[in-house]
Amino acid sequence: QLQLVESGGGLVQPGGSLRLSCAGSGSTFDYYAIGWFRQAPGKEREGVSCISSSRSGDYRNHVDSVKGRFTISRDNAKNTVYLHMNSLKPEDTGVYYCAADARRLCPLTGVMDHWGEGTLVTVSS
Repeated sequence: QLQLVESGGGLVQPGGSLRLSCAGSGSTFDYYAIGWFRQAPGKEREGVSCISSSRSGDYRNHVDSVKGRFTISRDNAKNTVYLHMNSLKPEDTGVYYCAADARRLCPLTGVMDHWGEGTLVTVSS
C-alpha cells in the first residue's frame, strides 16, 4: 500500500513561488505515475500536472492554465515528486493533492489508486 504525504503549502503573494512536495512510502514509488490535483473553494477538484513513472521516460503534462508557470519533477531516490509553482495567481488558491496511478501514463482525470491528504495553497496580497 502506497502512502502519500504532501507538504510545502502556505500563504504567498501574487507573483510569488512555492514548491510542493509529494513524498511516498510503503511501496515502489517509482513504478507510479503521479498527478497533482487542486480543489478551490466551491469548485470541483481538477488535475493540474502529472509525471509518468521513470520507466515511461518521465513524461510530463500540465493543464493549460498553468503551462509556463508550473513544472513537475521527481526524485526517485527520495521517493518524492515536486510541483514547482511560479507566477502564482489568486486563482491558483486551493487544496493541492497528489495522487498515484499504477496503470496510466500521466493521469489528470479519473480514478487514481492512492491519494494524499492535501496541502493548502493561498495566493493573496
